[in-house]
Amino acid sequence: MDELELLKKDWNKGSDEFKNYSDSDIYPMLHKKSSSIVKTLFYISVAELIFWILVSYVPYFFSDKMRAKLEASYENPLFTGLTIFGFAVVALFVYLLYKSHKSISSTDNAKKLMESILRTRKVIKYYVLYNLVMIFISIPLSLYFEFNQNSDFHDQVAAFDTTQMTILVGITILITAVFLVIIWLFYKLIYGILLKRLNRNYNELKKLEV
Repeated sequence: MDELELLKKDWNKGSDEFKNYSDSDIYPMLHKKSSSIVKTLFYISVAELIFWILVSYVPYFFSDKMRAKLEASYENPLFTGLTIFGFAVVALFVYLLYKSHKSISSTDNAKKLMESILRTRKVIKYYVLYNLVMIFISIPLSLYFEFNQNSDFHDQVAAFDTTQMTILVGITILITAVFLVIIWLFYKLIYGILLKRLNRNYNELKKLEV
């Protein structure tokens, strides 16, 4: 348990030792913790951006087969547009978290700090939702691109009967669901823990505002 939690615990007990602590004593600690949490979220988002760049482009330089496949994919305007859009969203998310950190770090007003925390929560929730939607869309789209670019796969699928096509659709749905759960758990673990701490700070600030 950190210094702030210990202080609040003893303060709430009403002990004589901590009765002299005022709202102005508690606020700087909440401010410092909130700033630190958002800073950590910003660093995680930067690391995630770098990770996706590496995943997307490192194979291009080390695999001739992958290079040829990517070059063929980029000939499709839809694939190119989605790729640019995806990186633009992640970059925007990084910028918004950086802006939130600067806003929290520079404010000396409890109300503005609460507003910054609320904005940070919304940014992260929308970002997680965006990623889940993109996973839901990307797997069927990947099959679509493979169907159009890989002649062997195209011929194989074209020859499927109703039962085989049903199995393919079922497998696609299953894989999509598995990836959705994995991504959701990842964000729940990484961002969820920090968001809970940020929410606690927000609730404590509400008490100070009363």
